[in-house]
Amino acid sequence: MSRKYKFHNKSGLYFVSFATVNWIDVFTRQVYFDVLTESVKYCRNKKGMDLYAYCFMPSHLHLIFRSRNEKPMELLRDFKKHTSKKVIEAIENNPQESRKEWLIWMFKRAGKKQGNVSTYQFWQHHNKPIELWSEKVIKQKIDYIHNNPKETGFVTNAIDWKYSSARNYQDDNTVLEIDSAGFFG
Repeated sequence: MSRKYKFHNKSGLYFVSFATVNWIDVFTRQVYFDVLTESVKYCRNKKGMDLYAYCFMPSHLHLIFRSRNEKPMELLRDFKKHTSKKVIEAIENNPQESRKEWLIWMFKRAGKKQGNVSTYQFWQHHNKPIELWSEKVIKQKIDYIHNNPKETGFVTNAIDWKYSSARNYQDDNTVLEIDSAGFFG
């Protein structure tokens, strides 16, 4: 793995993106988004996550965060492990999920291809952490995150995507709270 994709500064501010295996559009139902939001809330309250920006898309998510415990790799590992288990349970228990058999089959198939996966693989293994070192770079990443739903054609205005901190920057904290570091403008 390239050095630029590792957490070198344990107390640093990071931009990460990660996707479901095969970029499957899993997050198409409220119940699956709820798993993500509850998991982020838990990480903020119990795992030392400071969250500055986020966007949950149908097949992937973006975060700008810092680990107060200086364990960013462990924080993301635990988040991904927990959310994968909970989303798969939600799929299995969702009577309205028309893609249930196919989704479970895809996650099992992906798991069989990995030697370190017992049954299912939900998330791709890489996180591609990028340390953010200047206000200019931080702003670029926030703009990228907030414009992702607009660029993909889901909305015409970034603040209209429910699962994005673009709403927080307009004083709408109805989905998730974020932290303020004073360097976002």
